Amino acid sequence: MVGFKATDVPPTATVKFLGAGTAACIADLITFPLDTAKVRLQIQGESQGTVRTAASAQYRGVLGTILTMVRTEGPRSLYNGLVAGLQRQMSFASVRIGLYDSVKQFYTKGSEHAGIGSRLLAGSTTGALAVAVAQPTDVVKVRFQAQARAGGGRRYQSTVEAYKTIAREEGFRGLWKGTLPNVARNALVNCAELVTYDLIKDALLKANLMTDNLPCHFTAAFGAGFCTTIIASPVDVVKTRYMNSALGQYHSAGHCALTMLQKEGPRAFYKGFMPSFLRLGSWNVVMFVTYEQLKRALMAAYTSQEASF
Repeated sequence: MVGFKATDVPPTATVKFLGAGTAACIADLITFPLDTAKVRLQIQGESQGTVRTAASAQYRGVLGTILTMVRTEGPRSLYNGLVAGLQRQMSFASVRIGLYDSVKQFYTKGSEHAGIGSRLLAGSTTGALAVAVAQPTDVVKVRFQAQARAGGGRRYQSTVEAYKTIAREEGFRGLWKGTLPNVARNALVNCAELVTYDLIKDALLKANLMTDNLPCHFTAAFGAGFCTTIIASPVDVVKTRYMNSALGQYHSAGHCALTMLQKEGPRAFYKGFMPSFLRLGSWNVVMFVTYEQLKRALMAAYTSQEASF
């Protein structure tokens, strides 16, 4: 047995909720530079108008993007928007991942045998619900990751200032900019990520290829990250472009997608694919492995405390 031993008592909803948020924050801390590189590659080639971003720099590949940012803006630029990113994960992942099992049980009316339809429905529900809770943190995170430090002209100096400035200049609707593409993206991401992880893990256990421990969690998480990247990349690029756009640059997310297609061609929708995969693959591995271990550790502590009374 590798890692914490599974307890006889299943994890409570509270344990899943807190465990998911904490695990997602740990995963973000480790993989954030890859996410920043992904954003820079996704907005490259976009006409920004009055908005200054790093799009004027020419990035080539994941490593090239990271090295260029370190050389021109300093190592700290790789963690632009980290505070908003952690705020996002604590609220966002807690809902979309932590509530997934509870919502799945709701749709299956408590049955232990959940079909793929119930899993997809649960994934879509928690993914969309999470966006409703955490959208402003995602907008601020993307804006910070997109802005360049070199040569001045930064849009925001701090996370708090970013929230205030967006609300003042664009109204509260600015903080919810890109909600529709983000709902679509996260419904897809949640279905691809959680349902794929669920199915791969179940298949490995039922076929007796692995036991319910770290290697099984690692394999299922890696597969989930790959499937998620393929399915969600086009929506993710549109979401990033639209969230980072100047006021009035695009009329809607659909207009943003159409402009990309006309000016840059279909390949634009897969800009930043490699950092997306590296980020999602590594993020999924760290998050799911940590999440599984946190659930077991928290339940072991809970049952041990109960036994002492």
